[in-house]
Amino acid sequence: MSDNDTEDDWFESAFEDGADGDRPDGSDGHDSGGVTDEAGEIPAPDDGPGPGDADADDAFGGDDDASDFGGDGEAFGGASESPFGDTGIEGDAFGGGSDSFAAGGDGELFDEGFGDAMGSTSEGSSGFEDADLDSDIPRLDLGIEGLDNMIQGGVPRRHLVVIIGGAGTGKTTFGLQFLKHGLARDDPEKGVFITLEQTYDDIMATADERGWEFRRHEREGNLAIVDLDPVEMANSLDNIRGELPELIEDFGADRFVLDSVSLLEMMYDRQAQRRTEVFDFTQSLKDAGVTTVFTSEASEENPYASRHGIIEYLTDAVFLLRYVRSETQETRLAVEIQKIRNANHSRETKPYEITLDGISVYEQANIF
Repeated sequence: MSDNDTEDDWFESAFEDGADGDRPDGSDGHDSGGVTDEAGEIPAPDDGPGPGDADADDAFGGDDDASDFGGDGEAFGGASESPFGDTGIEGDAFGGGSDSFAAGGDGELFDEGFGDAMGSTSEGSSGFEDADLDSDIPRLDLGIEGLDNMIQGGVPRRHLVVIIGGAGTGKTTFGLQFLKHGLARDDPEKGVFITLEQTYDDIMATADERGWEFRRHEREGNLAIVDLDPVEMANSLDNIRGELPELIEDFGADRFVLDSVSLLEMMYDRQAQRRTEVFDFTQSLKDAGVTTVFTSEASEENPYASRHGIIEYLTDAVFLLRYVRSETQETRLAVEIQKIRNANHSRETKPYEITLDGISVYEQANIF
């Protein structure tokens, strides 16, 4: 970016030029060395397989398409200057295939005796926190089979949630399934998905394959999917932080997903600046009153922390997705709830798998 005008134009037109799907320059917003998969490269960071964890009205719609995030005079559109640039909602900056949709393996996921091989918790232990928390707090389900049962009453609305995991653990799938669950209600909960990693076309193709009807929800104005270039987003973060809450509110979004916050964090060399910028960004979403899910890469050094060790301290809930191995070195996927403020939840680690139906957690099975 050479000047503020350019940054502002970029911010605005990302939500305005969605009808045709292409950027004005004919590109898809990501060069061959840019962000490609769930691990991300900006510039080429280590993919790191490490397990991870730690504590509208027409505002989004164009003149004819409720999913265009734009339209003259609307919150995401018009001629006013703002940072969301030339990526359109229909653009193809959602990258190629992602490890986040990788399945957990062929055949029976949890064969007999696997729990014994991995160890188990004491019989009769519920694994739930004992705190008696306020049951009057409005809550929602995540839409993850088995995992919702591990949370007593659901996640409090307006909470910030982070999903931490290595490549192939299903972070992106988790975020998409979270939106799908809200959209499937009789009174649909509107969703917004912003990706810094993949292409719009690939996300929609994945939803089509799973039968999630994202295209219909988009046409009906209940879903908005936007791809943004992470470098430009970081350069224009002040503008985005100032406008995004209003844009989300105008769209009437109930659920919001950013995939992934790690790519945003990578834009800052100094840890102090990184923490300040991410803190301000999370607070702007908190102020918007939307229930938010971030995805985050796991640290390569610490299997219970995010890549930069920041986002887990700035969010209200932390879910850890990771690989575990039995004594026979067979690799499985496991989920753990590290924290949820104002909600009782299980502390046990449970196995899960990823199928065409999405993520399913086996709450009755034991790993350790």
